[in-house]
This record gives sequence, structure tokens and C-alpha cells, in this order.
Amino acid sequence: MINREGYGNYDLHPYKEIKGYEGHALEGGCAVLAQLKAEEKAGKRVIVCDFYPGVDREEAAGLLKQLEPALLIDADACAVPEEELTAQWKDYLTDDRVFGVMCHKSLKDCFSEEKLEAARKAVEETESGLVVVYGTGASYITYGDVYVYFDMARWEIQLRYRAGMPNWNCSNTGDPVLSKYKRGFFIEWRLADRYKKERFQRFDYVMDTNERNNPKMITGEAFREALCRVSSEPFRLQPYFDPGVWGGQWMKTRFGLDPSEDNFAWSFDGVPEENSLNLKFGEVTVEIPAMDLVLYQPVKLLGDRVHARFGAEFPIRFDLLDTMGGGNLSLQVHPLTEYIQDQFGMHYTQDESYYILDAGDDACVYLGVKKDVDRDAMFHDLEEAREGKILFPAEHYVNRIPVKKHDHVLIPAGTIHCSGKNAMVLEISATPYIFTFKLWDWGRVGLDGLLRPIHLEHGAANIQWDRDTDWVYDNLVHQERTIREEEGLKLERTGLHSREFIETHRYTLTKPVECSMEDSVHVLNLVEGEKAFIESPEDAFEPFEVHYGETFIIPAAVKKYRIRPAGADKKEPVAVIAASVK
Repeated sequence: MINREGYGNYDLHPYKEIKGYEGHALEGGCAVLAQLKAEEKAGKRVIVCDFYPGVDREEAAGLLKQLEPALLIDADACAVPEEELTAQWKDYLTDDRVFGVMCHKSLKDCFSEEKLEAARKAVEETESGLVVVYGTGASYITYGDVYVYFDMARWEIQLRYRAGMPNWNCSNTGDPVLSKYKRGFFIEWRLADRYKKERFQRFDYVMDTNERNNPKMITGEAFREALCRVSSEPFRLQPYFDPGVWGGQWMKTRFGLDPSEDNFAWSFDGVPEENSLNLKFGEVTVEIPAMDLVLYQPVKLLGDRVHARFGAEFPIRFDLLDTMGGGNLSLQVHPLTEYIQDQFGMHYTQDESYYILDAGDDACVYLGVKKDVDRDAMFHDLEEAREGKILFPAEHYVNRIPVKKHDHVLIPAGTIHCSGKNAMVLEISATPYIFTFKLWDWGRVGLDGLLRPIHLEHGAANIQWDRDTDWVYDNLVHQERTIREEEGLKLERTGLHSREFIETHRYTLTKPVECSMEDSVHVLNLVEGEKAFIESPEDAFEPFEVHYGETFIIPAAVKKYRIRPAGADKKEPVAVIAASVK
């Protein structure tokens, strides 16, 4: 029995119910096989099963063999050999332990045209019976008569990396997880998402393969309709939680997480690149990557103005950092825009902020350099610390700033920073989340037992030395400004800095308040109060219930929404932080 502190109502498995499509979803291998068998007809029939990289090929092949096809073709066998592929990707993989370069190639570049042509010929020459083509890039051979896409969320892929799964078309089972993740993040997922985006309209079925040995399948019609509906009303993503060397205890007790874990450091609750979207069709709940929504309905989701700027990318990220009873985060800096463009092929950078959801008496953030800091001395000490000769005297060089609950600290890229211990941080930032240059990690090793990577060279190229004590207090700390105040409502602008494209507002209210979207997606979190409801002033969607600490997304297509406190009749206040693209 898990005992929850606080309100105890955080929903660990949110879903969106898709009414009217109850018969379009199946669960379990037997049900899936029965449906695929029903697609067989007299004469010749071709079923194509296309895989997102990371789908368990052996498990899927075992299922498909039960169809007893006259011909079974493995599309992965048409890929170029591993050595050739790695050589082709060399410039994107780089020699860096963590960072690569965003790959702009096509998945087609990973295949031998000669082998693809041989596979096509084999399909054509099979005169009767069932033909099954399966694997990543299967549609390069044929779309067949029935096209099934086997999908998988990136978080599940990462868990499988940790368990030993290699990258696609790779034998790197024993490689460090960071190496596998780098190959996935910079190359495989980019190629696969481009490939998938071009084929959404062709899907006859979509297969959820996130749960081992329990496939779930929905019709392509239901899949597309579900994404259209979700892009027009508030929704939550499937959160995930992960321990870390600095992790704390706050989320474990408030959200009802596994008490056997030592700690939880991160929660990703509003990151479509990483999180899943749970869709419920009758009794079957299907988990799909939330990126499918971004790729399929970018304008409705983001707004025309935001889509024009970012394309089919979700630019705002919410996550939680828990150091309550834990330790300091690594001292770090994020790249300037021109640096991330030049070095890594990203077109925008990781500007961010820390919203303090809760705090101990000694909570603090490290932010900006001390006034008149000696940069040469600081980097000399960082070098000595990296080599294990000294413990870096962080407070000699970096400002230690006390924080309390509901403070909002702004962190434009180029500002040295980290959260200290005993803070519960809602991190609001731009989405390129992997680009963190660690400068000092307090002498710790990672959960894998390896020294955590330190990136002094990258850091030296990005630290803005004019962001000293005076500048930090003038620009980044206590920047809240009241915009509107009346009985039952206080509306404040809490950030972000002028160099950052995200705007945040805090609504503290005891009465319903209407909000306009201004052609931008909104990402929100209930930062105070037990629960609230998000409603449509025109009754375009059913009231959407949110709970303390939950992140939720309101698509730009909604245009207007109303926040209604659950205890409005009792004048019990709630507070919501809302982020949009300014």
C-alpha cells in the first residue's frame, strides 16, 4: 500500500477517451492475429508491417509467423551493413561521449537499392497466398494491400537500451547507454519521424508495441480521428519518472511512486518528444508517442504563428526536478543560439527557468557568476576539479541565491546555474533538453558507476561573464509583475527574460477566469490547490479535470478556455502557471 502525502490525487496514467470508435481497437496477440487473418483473401494478399526503430523484431516476427505466410520478408535485411551505416553517420555521431549533430538524411539512405529491388521481385513473383513484409523501412519494398505501422514511445526505447537492446541495425548491445541514446536522439529518431510523418494517411492499422507480448492495434481511421480530436481540446501526457544521483523524495510521497526506489530525480510530464499519449477506445487503452500528434496536427496543436516559427516541433517543455532530501544538480550552462546551430544543427536553444513548486528552509539556486570574478582562476579550478585534484569551490565563483515556494528564477542560455538541494523545481524551458554542458558535478559518479561527463570546453565557449551578481538580481530574480488584480483573481507575468521566447503567467484565483490563446499552444501546471477544471466558454469540449502538480497542454485550436477552481464556492484558491510562445 502506497501512502501519499499532500492531496494524493496526481493521475499517473491519464488518458483521452475516443468515443464512437470502440470497435476499432484490439488487445493481445490472438485478437491481433485474428484481425490480420481476416484481411486474407483468395489469391494473393500482401501485408506490410513497418517498424519504428526499437520495436522488438524477434517478438514481432514470432507473432507474424503465426499467420503462416507463403513468403516472409525481413526489410531490415535490405539495410546496408552496420559498418557502412556507422561510417555514413560518422559526422553526426562525432567523438563526443554525449553530443552529436542532428542528422538530416533520409531513412532511404540506410538501405541497399539492389536488395530492395530483389525483395520487390520476390513479392511480385509470389503468385498466391499470404505475403508478409516486416521491419523498419518495409514500405520501401511495397505498401502491399494492408499497411500496419508498429509504433513505440521513446521512453520505452530508452528503457530497453538500459536493458541491453542495441540500436537499429547495430550490434552495440554492451555499449554505454549514453552512446545508444546519442545514436537514437541525433540520428535514428530524426530519420524515423520524417519517414513516419509522410505515411500517416496510409496506415490501415497502428500497433502499440510498448508492452512486451501484449500488442494492441487500432485502425488507421481511429488513429487519425483520435489525433484530430486531441488537437482540439486539453490533454495530458503519460508521465514518467526516473531516479538520479541527486534525486529526492518529494515526488515519491506526493505522487504515489514506487517506494522501493531510492529516489526520483526527474519527471517528464509535458515533453511530447519523450512522453506518450494514452488513447482509450472502449476497454482498450492504446499508448502512442505524443510526437505523432505533433507531426500529424502541428498547426492545430501549436497555432499557425508558432508552427511558422518552429515547424512540426513542440517548443515548450515542462519537467520536474526533485532535490528534496537529495543533492545539488550539476553546475551547468546551456549553449547560445549560434553555438547550438553551428555545433549541433539545432535551430533554437535551451533557454529555461526554475519555478519553485516547493522548498526547504535552505533551498537555493546557483545562478550567474560573482561580481568581478576571475574567469581564468575559475576555469583553472574547474580543470583541477575535473581531474579529481580538488573539490570545486562553487560558492567562491557562483552566486548562491536563496529561494522559496512560488519563486520563479529565469535562466537564459549562457547563464551558469543549477538547483541546490531541498528544492522541488518545475522546470519550464525550450525543448532542446539534451544540450546541458556540465561544469562541475560535485565529484559524483552516475547510477551506471561511471563518472558523469563534464564539458568544460563547451562551457567555456558559452558562459556569459557579464551575467554577474548585479545583472542576475536585476534581470533574473524576482521579476514578477502584476498585470491584473481584482476580487478572486491575481494575474502576474512571471517571465521569461527578453532573450527567451517563452512567456509565463501565473493565475491565482478563487473564481472562474477566461483566458485567450493568442495563436499559441499553452502548457500549464496546477502549482497550488487540490484540483481545477479547464472548460470551454462555448462548450466545445467536456470540462477537463487537473490536479496539483500535473502538467497539461491546451492546443492553440481551442482559442479560449476558462479555468474554474474546484472549490470556487468555498473560495479556496488555486494557482496555475501557464507558458506560451510570445
